[in-house]
Amino acid sequence: MKLTRSLILCSAAMLAGGGAQAADLPVKAKPVEYVKVCSLYGAGFYYIPGTDTCIKLSGYARMWTSVRSNVIAATADFGAGGAQNRLTNNYTIRSQANFGVDTRTATEYGLLRTYFLAGFRWTDGSYSAQGNGTTVYQSIGGVQAPNNANPGAVAGGTTAVYYAFIQFAGFTIGKAQSQFSPPWADYPANWYDVVGGSGWEPVNQFTYTAEFGNGVTASVSAQDQVANYTTNIWNVSAVTPASLAFGSYGGNDIGGTRAPDLVAMLRVDQAWGLFQASLAAHDNHAAYYGATELTGHPDAKWGWAGLLALSIKNITTGPGDTINMAGVYTKGASRYNFNSYIGSTFAMYGGTNLPGVYQSVGLAGLSDSVFVTGSGQELTTTYGFNGGYTHNWDPHWATAIYGGWGAVRYNGNAKGYICNAVVTGLALSSGFAGCNPDFNYSSVGTYTSWTPVKGLTFLAELNYTMLDQKYATGSTVTLPQQSGIAKPGAAYELKNQNSLTMLLHAQRNW
Repeated sequence: MKLTRSLILCSAAMLAGGGAQAADLPVKAKPVEYVKVCSLYGAGFYYIPGTDTCIKLSGYARMWTSVRSNVIAATADFGAGGAQNRLTNNYTIRSQANFGVDTRTATEYGLLRTYFLAGFRWTDGSYSAQGNGTTVYQSIGGVQAPNNANPGAVAGGTTAVYYAFIQFAGFTIGKAQSQFSPPWADYPANWYDVVGGSGWEPVNQFTYTAEFGNGVTASVSAQDQVANYTTNIWNVSAVTPASLAFGSYGGNDIGGTRAPDLVAMLRVDQAWGLFQASLAAHDNHAAYYGATELTGHPDAKWGWAGLLALSIKNITTGPGDTINMAGVYTKGASRYNFNSYIGSTFAMYGGTNLPGVYQSVGLAGLSDSVFVTGSGQELTTTYGFNGGYTHNWDPHWATAIYGGWGAVRYNGNAKGYICNAVVTGLALSSGFAGCNPDFNYSSVGTYTSWTPVKGLTFLAELNYTMLDQKYATGSTVTLPQQSGIAKPGAAYELKNQNSLTMLLHAQRNW
C-alpha cells in the first residue's frame, strides 16, 4: 500500500512539474495594428487600423474683430450698428474653433466619402435700449450678460454644423456647398459678405454629379430653400409704421415648404482657371391674407436665378495670383444674389443739411415677392456682379482688392402696394411721385495678409459699403419712436448712406 501511494504522489509531482514548464513557454502575440499613411487622397490621411478606410482630421482656431460694426465680417447697415449712435459698437469680437473629419474608401462603385465640419464660437453681442433710459446686453447666443452670478451665461456661446454629407457613386447627400455657387462662394478675394453672386451656402441637398473628363462636370440638385434661399414674401396689407421704419415693407407671410429649390450646374475646371454656369428654380409659397384659412391666399409662384462665374489662374503678375468674378440675375429668388449672410432689411442713419428734420436715413428692403389682400404675388427682380483680384507678393504676404454691386427692382404693381404703405404709414413728403423702393447695394474693399509660418495667418481688411436708395431727393418720412436703437419719433430725410468698417483676423489651421 505504501508503495502504491508513493507511485501516485510521484506521478502527480511529475505532472505538476510538466504543467509548470508548459505554462512558462512563450505564446505567439497578436500582431500590432500600426497606423499607416494613406497616400491615395493627399497629405494628412491615415488608414483607420483594421480597415481600408482613410481618415483625415483637421480644424482651425480663429479670432475676428470687426471695427465699427455690430456684426462680424459684415457692414453696419441695420439695427444698433446702422443707428450710428451710442448703441453702435466700436468693435465686435468672435473667437471660434472648427473641427473637421474626412473619411474616404475606395469601392467597386467609386469613392465613398463622408465629411463633417462643426464650429464652436463665442461672439460679443450688442446693447439694446429699453425705452426707459436703460439698456440690456443681448448676446448672439440669446442670453443676457454680463451676469457674474450666472457663469454659464458668460461662458456660453453657440455651435454650428457647416458640413455633414455622404458622397457615393456620384451622389452627394446631406449638408454641402450649394451646387449653384462657384467654388470660392461669396469670397472672390475677401472675407466680407459681398453681393452679386450666391454666397458660401452649405445647404441640405440631394445631388448627382457627372464627370465627363478633362475637368468638365455637371450637377443636378434638389436643395432646401428655407434657411439659405428665402428672403421675404411680403404681405403689404399687414405692414405697420414700426416695420416700415427698419425697411420691412410688409408682414413676412411665408407658408410651409412644398418643393425644394432645383439647381443645375455646368463647370469646366482646368489649369488655366474655371468657368461655371448655374440655374436655379425657387418656389414662392405664401401663407394666408389674414389670420385664418377663411381669408384666402395667393397662388404659389416659381422664381428663378442664373449665374455665370469665371476664375483666371496663373496670371503674369505672380505665382498663385487669381482673378475671380461672377454675375447673377434673379426673379423671385433674391437670395441667389444677396446671400444669406447679408440682411434683407436695411436702415442706415447719418447726418443731414435739410432744415426741419432730425437726421437722415437710408431705408431699403429685399424680398422674393410682394402682394396685398386679394392679389397674386409680384416677383422681385435683382441682378448684380462681384469680382476680386489676389496678388501674392511672396510666400508670406498677399494683398487683394474686391468689389460687388447688387440692384433690386420692383415692378409697377409691387411699387404701388409698397408706396401706398410708405406714403400713408410714414407720411412721405414727396407723395406717390417721389416714392421708389428700388435700391442698389455695393461694397468695395481690400485686405493684406501675412503668413509668417505655414498654417498661421494674420489679416487686416478695410471695407466700404454704399446704400443707394431711389426715393426722390429731399424726400422726408416721419418715423415712429424706435426704442431698441434709441431713435426718436421725428421727421428724417431719405438719403443715400455708407459705412466704413474693418476686419482684423487671426487664424491657425491644422
